[in-house]
Amino acid sequence: MAYGGDEQQSQDYLFKIVLLGDSSVGKSNLLARFARNEFFPNSKSTIGVEFQTQKLVMDGKEIKAQIWDTAGQERFRAVTSAYYRGAVGALLVYDITRRQTFDSVGRWLNELHAHSDMNVVTILIGNKTDLKHAREVSTAEGKALAEAQGLFFMETSAMDSSNVTAAFQTVVKEIYSILSRKVFQSQEQKKSELQSLSNGKAVVLQSDAPSDTNSSGRWCCSS
Repeated sequence: MAYGGDEQQSQDYLFKIVLLGDSSVGKSNLLARFARNEFFPNSKSTIGVEFQTQKLVMDGKEIKAQIWDTAGQERFRAVTSAYYRGAVGALLVYDITRRQTFDSVGRWLNELHAHSDMNVVTILIGNKTDLKHAREVSTAEGKALAEAQGLFFMETSAMDSSNVTAAFQTVVKEIYSILSRKVFQSQEQKKSELQSLSNGKAVVLQSDAPSDTNSSGRWCCSS
């Protein structure tokens, strides 16, 4: 969920973003590279849920991206599904060297939509581009799937850091853009309502004027 204060321009925004995808596609290393510029070639699979908070500045406002790294193993999915709720952004990751992880994208999308808002800003990420010799999923296939599902798309490498920051920033910028438009629309609607009130005729209730229909002391409306 995104939080922001209209009263204080400097107040922080907090965006909850989730990482999704099969086990061992590199979700944890993508987060480690983005948040701490670290990479662990022999990292173990995530157990349950972990998260990191990363700060970005946009339009002079500080954005806090709270990024949740969810386990990809089947046995943990019932536990982690609750953590999708409240998410406004998602990075759905597959491994370009393992086609089965690409084939799982639809299942992960269904789970995301089942446990969160349908309007979650989502980017499809083909990770491990450094392993070009072992590629099983082409860039064109990734782009086509993303276009069909209405997702952003990018290929990354957590090992050499290619496009990692850009991928996270794409999601955060789009969330902030949507939020800014909503705030602007809300402000414009309030202005319109106030303008309508100032242009309208006021109806005054008078108790001291004689009634046109009887003398029982009922109030009569006059404009």
